[in-house]
Amino acid sequence: MRADLHIHSIYSSDGKSTLEQIVNAATGRGFGCIAVTDHNSFASYEESSKYDGIIVIPAEEVSSAEGHILAYGISEEIPKGRSVTETIEMIHSAGGIAVAAHPYRWWSGLGEKNIVGEFDAIEIHNARSTKGSNRKADKLARRMRRPVTAGSDAHHADNIGGAFVEFSDDITNWEDAVKAVLASEVKINGKHRTRADTLRYGFKSITEWMGRGFKKM
Repeated sequence: MRADLHIHSIYSSDGKSTLEQIVNAATGRGFGCIAVTDHNSFASYEESSKYDGIIVIPAEEVSSAEGHILAYGISEEIPKGRSVTETIEMIHSAGGIAVAAHPYRWWSGLGEKNIVGEFDAIEIHNARSTKGSNRKADKLARRMRRPVTAGSDAHHADNIGGAFVEFSDDITNWEDAVKAVLASEVKINGKHRTRADTLRYGFKSITEWMGRGFKKM
């Protein structure tokens, strides 16, 4: 079973696609599981969980004070702006696991110094990160002996599946999917960000940063 564990919907300030568009795109490409990881919002889960034919992991991408953290299996929204350790504690208290998102990405990655031992896993393949950044994340996960995840980081349904994990086909619910991540029972696949994409990403990030009044998301 293929699973894209990093997708954004219109519940993210920069997301372009509805939940229906995301589910249709994912199932149409043969994906059996997704995680809609909206920025600092848990609003998508109640809506997305009503769709049949696909497993939806309750999730959020939380903006900690130091960078982005993925939360999987949570029962409630995790507030932004807290320290890494406090954010991880809140994710665990909400029944979830904490994953360091694209740790080496300029602008929103945590950076190696903020990847603490309390993280449950590390995202090592993100389709919107460069090949070099993903390789460094892979090496970090190996060094720290942490489970790994992957996802497209799609902000538009057209980009779903750019990077993904492969689970065993006997996964039947999101709880099994999270357990498989923690047990390192996943295979990683997908593409990396190109040089042209990097230029577009830099321009987009700076423009949006200016639009937010020079504040991080």
